Parts: sequence; C-alpha cells; structure tokens
Amino acid sequence: MEIKRNVMNKRAVVLLLCVLMIFVVLVGRFIFIQTSKEVNGTDLEALGKDRWTRSQVLKGVRGTIYDRSGGVLATELNSYTAYAILDEGQRSYVKDPQATAEKLSPYVNMPVDELTSLLSSDRFQVELGSGAKNMTHERMEEISALQLEGIFFREEPRRYYPKQTYASHVIGYTERDMATARMGLERSLDEQLRPTDGLIQYQSDRKGIPLPDPKQNITPAKNGHDVYLTLDSNIQTALDQVMTKVEEEYEPEKMIAIVADPKTGEILAMSNRPSFNPNHYEDITNYTNYAVSDRFEPGSTVKMFTLAAAIEEGVYNGEDTYQSGRYQIGPDSIPDHNGGRGWGVITYNEGLLRSSNVAFSKIALEVLGREKLYEYWQRFGFYEPTGIDLPNEADSLIADQYRIDAATTALGQGTALTPIQQVQAATAIANGGKMMKPYIIDHIVDPNTNTVVKKNEPEVVGEPISAETAAEVIDLLEQVVTSPAGTGRPYYLEGFNVVGKTGTAQIRNDDGSIIRGHGENIFSFLGMAPKEDPRVIVYVAVKRPHIENYEVGSEPTAMIFNTIMKHSLQYLNITPTMEEIEEEIATSYVTKQYVGQSLAAVQQEITAEGLEPIILGDGGTIAAQQPAAGKGILPGEKVMLRTNSEQAVMPDMTGWSNRDVRKFAEVMGMRPTIFGHGYVTTQNIEPGRAIKEGDFFVIELATPSREGEAQESEELDEAGEAEQEEQENQAE
Repeated sequence: MEIKRNVMNKRAVVLLLCVLMIFVVLVGRFIFIQTSKEVNGTDLEALGKDRWTRSQVLKGVRGTIYDRSGGVLATELNSYTAYAILDEGQRSYVKDPQATAEKLSPYVNMPVDELTSLLSSDRFQVELGSGAKNMTHERMEEISALQLEGIFFREEPRRYYPKQTYASHVIGYTERDMATARMGLERSLDEQLRPTDGLIQYQSDRKGIPLPDPKQNITPAKNGHDVYLTLDSNIQTALDQVMTKVEEEYEPEKMIAIVADPKTGEILAMSNRPSFNPNHYEDITNYTNYAVSDRFEPGSTVKMFTLAAAIEEGVYNGEDTYQSGRYQIGPDSIPDHNGGRGWGVITYNEGLLRSSNVAFSKIALEVLGREKLYEYWQRFGFYEPTGIDLPNEADSLIADQYRIDAATTALGQGTALTPIQQVQAATAIANGGKMMKPYIIDHIVDPNTNTVVKKNEPEVVGEPISAETAAEVIDLLEQVVTSPAGTGRPYYLEGFNVVGKTGTAQIRNDDGSIIRGHGENIFSFLGMAPKEDPRVIVYVAVKRPHIENYEVGSEPTAMIFNTIMKHSLQYLNITPTMEEIEEEIATSYVTKQYVGQSLAAVQQEITAEGLEPIILGDGGTIAAQQPAAGKGILPGEKVMLRTNSEQAVMPDMTGWSNRDVRKFAEVMGMRPTIFGHGYVTTQNIEPGRAIKEGDFFVIELATPSREGEAQESEELDEAGEAEQEEQENQAE
C-alpha cells in the first residue's frame, strides 16, 4: 500500500508539474501576445481595427464656374435615378406592373408596354432607362407623390449647366458623373475644378452601428476651385439669341462672334454655331471653338492693319492716286471689282472705302515694302497664338515666301489667321496703339480657404503703332461705314459712331481649288465703337449662308454685328442718350431762315459749315428749305434748297438715307413711296428728268450696296484664279 501510495504521489507531482508547465507556457504566451500584439506575424490590433472600424468616403464638390457678376454657368447638383424592386421577398416591391407602368410612363419617357414588360421581369431590381436618370429634385418629388410601391430613388451628384447653350464651346462639359471632362474650360481647368474626396473612420459593432463615443478619424474633403470668367451674361445672352435667329434664317455652315473690351482685353462674349447644350452632350455635332481653334483666310478685315502699318511708317498719303482695276505682279495679277475694270484713277483713301485689292497690293509692295509689311505682321501678333486662356488655340499660317505672297497677305488672302488674333490686333487700333492680350478667366478662388489662387490682369503685349496712327486709322475706318462709297454701309447705326472693316474671304476645297457661287464665302466684319473712345470690339464671321439671289452676304453678318454692338453700347452706358444726341445736333449747327435770300450766298454759307446743299431748280432766290429754320443739323448732312425757278429736275438719290428722301419730298411737295430700309439703291424717276409739285416717285432702299458686294465676290473669284495660276507656275 505504501509503495502504491508513493507511486500515486509521484504521478500527482508529475501531473502537477505538467499542469504548471502548461499554465506557465500559456500565461507566457498570453503575456507575449498582449505585449507584442502579434500571432504568427499577424498584427492582432490592426486585425481588430479592420473588423470593427468602418470607413465612409466624404465626397468633395466640383468647382463652380461663374460669369463676371457671379451668375452660375456650371455647377454640381444632386440628381436622382429611379429604379424598381421586383423581388417579392422585400418589404416593398412592384405588385402591379401594369398599373405602375401606366402612372410612371410619362415621367421616364418609356412606352407603357415596354415599361410593363420591364417591371414584370424575373429579377431582383431593374433600372428604368435613360429617362429615369439624372432627374431633378422636383421631378423626383412628382414621382414620389404617386406613391408607387417598389419604386425607389438613388441620389447622385451631376454637372448642370443652367444657361443651356450659353457660350458652350467656352465652358465645355463633363460627363454626367463628372468622372471625365471633355471640352473647353471644364477640361483645361479640370485639375483646379476637380475636388479631393475625404474620409471618415469610426468604430462600430457587428451590425455596423457606431459604438458609443467612438474614436473618429476624419480627413475632410476639399472642394474644387471656383472659376470666375470675364463673360458678361447680358451681352452673351443677347449674342446667343441673335446668332440662333441668324442660324435659323440663313442656315450657314458655321458662325463666329467675339465681343471684347479693347481697354483690358477681357472677352465679354464668345459664341459659335453650330452650338450645343452641355446638359445633352450626346447631341454635339461641332467640338471646335472656331473663335480660337479655326484659322482661315480673313479677307479684307486685315486691310486695316496694312493701312496702320503704312501710316505708322509715314509713307501713306491718302490723296495720292493710282490706277485701279488690275495690278500686274510678274506673271500674276490682282484684280479689282467689276472684272478688274475698277473705278479709273482714284485716291488711296477712296480705295480703302471701296476695299480695293489693287490699292492694298500696291501699298504692300510699292509704298510700305515687303519687309516692313511682315515686320508689322509680327508686331500685330499674327505670327504666334495670342495665349488666351482657352484650350486648343490654333496658330496662324503666314504666306511670306514670294513677292505675290506680300500682296495677297496685305489684302487678306493666302494667309490664314484665327479670329482671336484679329481681335487682339484690333485692340491696338482701339486702344491708342497699346495691344492687349485677350483673356476670359478673371480669377480663380479656393473655396476651402476663401483665397484667390489666380488673378488675371490686363496685359499690354505690344505697341505696334502710335496713338496718333491709331486715331488716323479710326478716322479713315469711320468713312468705310458712313461714306456712300464705303463697303461698311450695312453696319451704320444711327446715333452710334461705328468704325470698322468688312471682309469677304474665299473658301477652298480640299484640293486647294476655290469654291465659287452666290454666298460661297466667309462674310465678316471687324468693328469698334464709339469712335471717339472705342470701348467695345465686335468680330463676326458667317460662312456660306443660304441667301437668295437678291440677298447679299453682309445681311446675316450685319444682323449679328448691329444687334450686339447696339445692345452692348446701351447696356454698358457708353453711348450718348437721346438728349445728348439732340444737344449735339443743336450745338453743331442750327439752320437759319434762308427763304427769300440769295442762293449763292446761302450755298456758300452752309458749305463753309461742312453741310451739303442740294439745289433744286435754277433760280437765284430760295423759295423753300428743309430742314426748316431753327432746326439742329449734324455735320455733313444734306440741306434741301428749292429755288424760285418753276423748273426743277430729279437729283441722283443713290446713297441717300430715308431721312434725306423725306426732306426732299417735303421741300418739293412730292409724294414718295419707299420700299426697304437703309440707303437708296434705285429710283423710278431718272436723274435729270423734270419734276413738279404733286408728282409721285418710288424709291427702293437697301442695307448694303449690293452691286459692291457682287463686285467684291467677282474680284475674289478672279484673285483666286490668279493665285491658283501662280501656284501652278511655282509647281512647274
């Protein structure tokens, strides 16, 4: 028994020691794990945090794009996508597909039969088509009010453009989920506009419910930067409206318009056609901002810069004469209007008014010289992009290899420029010789810190001409618009002193040949106002408008230019009021009582005042006058003087205004019938025929000089033929 007890005691001791050893090992292991927080290289603390810690992304907001006054042009909104639960195991599901489809169909643009079939499918849930995506909050509430079982909404952010087609090529667009920016400023400024998402981490139980007083780790989201543009919504909206009207009426291949402040270089409006609604980017047909990304032969608008160069060099004398019609340059020739017949020997100033190609070819080669011409092309910035803060600006293509190149470049053919290059160059003429860099981004703000991270300021990028030269060019360009011989007559605005230059450019086929036919040109105008201190520059170009044989290409261009220039000047309060105009008339010259006085003395007096007397009859004494005594009259205006002679003859009224015709009818006691608007183009009584009181006469008015435009188009055809011959000679 004793031996047996000893054996048992020994076994108990051994067992106890084993238990103690195991206990010590386990405790040691626990202590080790607690201390090191690792098991077989696995971090237990990190594992626990991963299991009990939840994360949630904090979405940032894409930056907003504003106009100059803070109006929203592009912003991020919450949108809603409707979907349907079809699983019968869910608390709410579509129980009656037919009834649900009948109520829901008008809201999601899907036929009832198609929607019924979709809601009857054997699936857990279904999307309800494109019409159920990107819905506004108002539309979501309308559907919610129907109380349709199984219809739910998913909230999603989307990019929204509240002004639709407004400056769409400038702003561009992003896809609706804002993952990709595709065009315009949305793309070029994507890095600044794009937000940085944040993150929130918290501890929760197994069901994901946050623990009481959990520790949170928050990384705030950073919203994208806000962009403020120089665009003026009042002017931009008016521009978009008139361009849409012209597009509907004339169906041109494309249109371009730019409105700028020449004092600063700020772009106040910019528009293209075809355009698009960035909210529906699937319908885009034109991805090009023609104002900055399209280069083409500008036509006669660049003659103002050739003129400025010659004046600046002191070699231009507008009273010098030359033989118009055709200018031979080696084997090539540059023709004027009327099949190269021209207008005989005329002054260079008249050549400017008539947009004579011969005049500007001779200026380039004989007066200014080739080297100086291209030197000024460099000064005016035509050899490089302007650097405007818009994407994809195109470069120019200057023809400067041959002697004929200088001649054609000086008149706007053979060389290709962008519209924005012409606008930048025109700021030098409008701004006293100082050329301003165009820009469209005013400033960029970081909304997270409310600090301005970028601010554009007006920048002088050159002084190609002096202030004196700029003033002289403006004086001459005014006559292009006001003179009866001027090609800019369609752009005359009564009460507004507009100056500028027309352009009618050729269009080439892919093989280099010139497209011919009525309206087969790019019709443009580059103008500024008011003349005394230009505050607005407007460039308009219309390509291949569909015009009738009796219409001219300047009509759609003038419709855009005149509308937006007048609107801009009135809106910016930089045009005289009617009271100021009347005051100017009153202080310019007041007619006296001429009736009963000697014709010779009256004629001498009013001519000395810068007025134009129209003598009706061959008598020696004044019998009637218009305007009547005591009326204000502007310099250059016509004064109708009927003499005491019984005989009077019909004057040549070509170029007279409606007002001139009515003054004539009043002083002669005749009865006019007037058709159209603008200036006299035809009259039924030939000049020189005898007229008397009570006679009827018919007058037709038209905005442009149709004959002049037809001649210019013919000139372009012949110039194109000459250029093609020159190219063939070079190839040989």
